[in-house]
Amino acid sequence: MLRKLAKRHAQGTKMKVAVVFGTRPEAIKLFPVIHALRACEQVDTRVIVTAQHRGLLDQVLDIAGIKPDVDLDVMTPGQTLDGLTARLIVELGKAFDAERPDRVVVHGDTLTTMVASLAAYYRQIPVAHVEAGLRSGDIHHPWPEEVNRRVVACIADLNFAPTQAAADALLKENRAPEGIHVTGNTVIDALLATRERLLSTPSLAAGLDGLAERFAGKRILAVTSHRRENFGGGMEAIARSIADIAARPDVAVIFPVHPNPNVRPVMEAVLGSLPNVAMIDPLDYPHFVRLLDMCDLVLTDSGGVQEEAPSLGKPVLVMRETTERPEGVMAGTAKLVGTDRARIVREVLALLDDGDAYAAMARAHNPFGDGLAAQRIAQVIAQGAASATDMDEAA
Repeated sequence: MLRKLAKRHAQGTKMKVAVVFGTRPEAIKLFPVIHALRACEQVDTRVIVTAQHRGLLDQVLDIAGIKPDVDLDVMTPGQTLDGLTARLIVELGKAFDAERPDRVVVHGDTLTTMVASLAAYYRQIPVAHVEAGLRSGDIHHPWPEEVNRRVVACIADLNFAPTQAAADALLKENRAPEGIHVTGNTVIDALLATRERLLSTPSLAAGLDGLAERFAGKRILAVTSHRRENFGGGMEAIARSIADIAARPDVAVIFPVHPNPNVRPVMEAVLGSLPNVAMIDPLDYPHFVRLLDMCDLVLTDSGGVQEEAPSLGKPVLVMRETTERPEGVMAGTAKLVGTDRARIVREVLALLDDGDAYAAMARAHNPFGDGLAAQRIAQVIAQGAASATDMDEAA
């Protein structure tokens, strides 16, 4: 790659970096990286979105002020994993052939991430992996994300690990040490930047004003649930546990319900008539940050929320049997509770009723970052361009 970049430098052009993503969580975690790369004079940053999740993705792009250079718009109703994989490999291949990037940047563990890495590999384009090294140790939990991220690790030459534990996991898999950089998680960058905007412009999240007034004086439980491995019996148990918790008059539940047909109908059937459960449409990012700020604790099967909520001092109960983010569990900011109805209820009520237990989780140190991860990532990528310049000048 250095010789290719040296040739670009001789021609007076910059290193072209294509940042590829397709889902809302990816967009949230990559927008600080995009802004940081665009501030690097050695880099020409191109944004390619697959729109694996169309509407939820667009919300973040609008808020972050990012206009894609290429929008593949691959989402179709009822899409299957294999069908989506086939569309992605063809369309991303076409995009890379047209854009001819010097490097591809991907994030996390989505299907877009895995397929973009593979399409780049087929063209011998180096891949940088943001949020690399997360491992649950079980290829079925989370599914299919655990395998997606392992595939990317086989391809990426730059691995940006959010924590030392993630870096250690990569080293155990014999990834080159010189390509591993511990940066913190970019989601903390996004969270802190968005919270700062809300302080100066509260109207960005005014849509929650009504619920804040409606549930004033109650203990608010924020809920998210959408994992594939919980579809079916797991979702039913989660819904029943929320109903049990909501039977307390001092508790209110705010639940942005994922539009997936394996989630919404189950939740509506069990929770739809409960007066202190607000099932609302998915929130844009500023509203979600406000929800984290106003709630007392979080019940989730999401990955990213395990990282975000502790930065705001909110305990997280994780409705999964395993997590690829064990640092939160070890630090005491998060606790695995699975999908057993009785256990979920017991753990939530324990935090609501035991002030010491709540304080221990709320005050625990967040191990996931300091808000400077994107700057560190951009600096490493830009150094590649600088190395090419040095090589060119020495020739």
